[in-house]
Amino acid sequence: MVDLLIVLFVITVIYFASAERLSTYISLIALQGLLLFGIALFELKEISPGNLIFVAAETLIFKTILMPILLSRIVRNSGVTKVHRRAMPAFYILILSIFGLLISVILANALVNSKIDTFFMMAALFALFAGLLLIVTHRLIVSHLIGFMIIENAVFIFSLAVGNEMPMLINIGILLDIFVGVLILGFFGLRLKAHANELTLLRD
Repeated sequence: MVDLLIVLFVITVIYFASAERLSTYISLIALQGLLLFGIALFELKEISPGNLIFVAAETLIFKTILMPILLSRIVRNSGVTKVHRRAMPAFYILILSIFGLLISVILANALVNSKIDTFFMMAALFALFAGLLLIVTHRLIVSHLIGFMIIENAVFIFSLAVGNEMPMLINIGILLDIFVGVLILGFFGLRLKAHANELTLLRD
């Protein structure tokens, strides 16, 4: 079941390459949060009420509900609903994404270790690559924020790759990253004016 959820997560990451509407990006971010909740739930060896509440707060509340809501408000405030026409064409981004997936598989197998889950490592590396690719190939600040969220999800997957028991210290680190993401969305993204979120408007 966990492997199926990981595969679905990877598919959502690939779909980012072909999507052209920001609303689709936001829906994919919410779906990834839901998938991460299922993955973490199945990977917890000791499902205590405290662990369950913590994982639910990390994934369901922040990643699946709160972040998509904040991103939707940013899109409304910015007045932009589609990816900028001067962004790299979706076909080339898709090719780069597939190339990144192959590189992630190779690196994950090269880092085989008894303490590291190779499948989780592959998904984490691919999500990290996809988030960086989205940031580099798009000109909208909103797209960059979404790329940052994908990287956050990669960090979450990486924590599962390192240890299935999810030590509380790792969870606290992830939760701090989520708080930073929410602060960035709240204090930076929500202040974007209509039609003023293009990086091309910035000048030296």
